[in-house]
Amino acid sequence: MESKIVVATANRHKLREITQILKLRVTSHESRVTENGKTFEANAIKKVKALKLKPGQIGIADDSGLMVNCLGGKPGVKSARFATPPTPANLCAKLLRVTKNCPDRGAKFVCVIAIAYPSGKIRTVKGVCRGRITREMQGKHGFGYDPVFRPCGYKKTFAEMSAVEKNRISHRGRALRKLREILK
Repeated sequence: MESKIVVATANRHKLREITQILKLRVTSHESRVTENGKTFEANAIKKVKALKLKPGQIGIADDSGLMVNCLGGKPGVKSARFATPPTPANLCAKLLRVTKNCPDRGAKFVCVIAIAYPSGKIRTVKGVCRGRITREMQGKHGFGYDPVFRPCGYKKTFAEMSAVEKNRISHRGRALRKLREILK
């Protein structure tokens, strides 16, 4: 039986988080669009519009990233392309290097999910998790910038948390819970 929810992603880490949080069976479809929008919302909408949905299916696509105060909100929509090659180690190392002398370590993760309905209607939801950039990488779990992001009110980075703990407070978790309410 085919899933009624199609996720525009080839990122297995995102797909795992989505299925864990939604507690629904989903299928993925690799998104082959250029993420050149100026906002997370523009990129998420572009990705969900590229899905070839069958009757009765709902498409979802997310765009997310890290916005650092002392960098004027960067890397933002270019979070996945902030370092070359864009491995988690390279991304974190570059972020730590460019923020080394920043007194304001404040940051936030943002996730926007676009939902495409069979009627053609598109809707978005947003999740935000505020925190701070650490001075060194900490932890072995998660992906992307998780080893250098410590959410407000916690002593651990996302990479030091269990998947359950991270999903409860993360930007994607917050956006997906809003999506789950809409899907009901």
